[in-house]
Amino acid sequence: MKIVYASCGGTWFHYSAAEMLRLGQEAWAYSANKNFTGLPPERFKRSRPFSIACQPFYRLFKGRFAEFGFQAMLPVWTNWLKRQRFPACDVVHSAMSFATEPFDHAERIGALKVLDASNSHPTSFHGFWQREIDIWSPGSTVGVWRSVFARCNRELERADVIICASTYVRDSMIYNGIPESKLEVNPFGADLQVFSRRTAPPDKPRFLFAGVLTLRKGIQYLLPAFERLKKEVPGAELILCGPPYPDGKKLIQQTRHLFTYRRGLNHAQLAELMRTCTAFVFPSIEEGFARVISEAMASGLAIIATHNSGATTVVEDGKEGFIVPARSSDTVYQRMKELAQNPELCKTMGNAAATKMERGGSWADYSRKMLDIYNRHLGDARKSRTT
Repeated sequence: MKIVYASCGGTWFHYSAAEMLRLGQEAWAYSANKNFTGLPPERFKRSRPFSIACQPFYRLFKGRFAEFGFQAMLPVWTNWLKRQRFPACDVVHSAMSFATEPFDHAERIGALKVLDASNSHPTSFHGFWQREIDIWSPGSTVGVWRSVFARCNRELERADVIICASTYVRDSMIYNGIPESKLEVNPFGADLQVFSRRTAPPDKPRFLFAGVLTLRKGIQYLLPAFERLKKEVPGAELILCGPPYPDGKKLIQQTRHLFTYRRGLNHAQLAELMRTCTAFVFPSIEEGFARVISEAMASGLAIIATHNSGATTVVEDGKEGFIVPARSSDTVYQRMKELAQNPELCKTMGNAAATKMERGGSWADYSRKMLDIYNRHLGDARKSRTT
């Protein structure tokens, strides 16, 4: 099988292309990121013009301004992509909002059009986030441009197959009218060479959140929950790891005394930090599937997360951690308290999480499932053409 991965965002495509080559398939990757998985040069094309255009926003600005730059420079990516000479292939696979031009190529040659939905349906994505902003940060707006959401909607209609990063994404697609026959669920894997099982939980309760510090990720429910816990368990610690976003700035300033802040960690540093923590807490309001959940599980951490974070795709409530309702600070508090007061439960859940990832959560496992999805839908397409 011949597969073209073409997406400005989404570093998981690098893992996919590398694993497909190991599985004996032919694969090419077109990306704005560096070639960090060792793809042969003839199999990898990097959009340096886009990368250079975005550098001032990432180096000089942070948070929303960096995201603004990324979106503003999107025409640089699309113009670069239009000049590329794609190989003949069976499958063209791209991420939502970056698939328009790759799908043009797929339609010219009759290839299967695969769209990677790393977030929920655009209507849910925008609506859920804006609701939190209206409540917690009046006057602010969602950081993704409406023109980007419009691209996403058009791509969803064009796609032959939509890869949902979680059951939550699949549910949001069905609710918004996408045919279930187009939907496949395949959660992201983890690099098990980097994220590995810890030896034992820390002596004191130490909770970790890793991701953009924004209302979309549910920090407005995490921070009050930890404030309650801290009054009952004074030795408990909360670590927030990730860049701040304007919609959560006021809340972060008001609660800065509650948490330890870490920023700019690479994968190796994040993995080392994870192995020193009690549990990973991620009460996201809207997500596709947070890869940090897989990485935290591989590190042996118990998980406290919402269905909206994608966690229910890999976490069984009460086994590898706890699934909590979205927008429920009280439940987050209760589950954090339960793990803080029961180290043995925390250890048992963390071991179960690590075992699950070791038995089926690698990028190789992810890619084998993806290959099965390609083959199944290509077979269905061939049958429909002959009938």
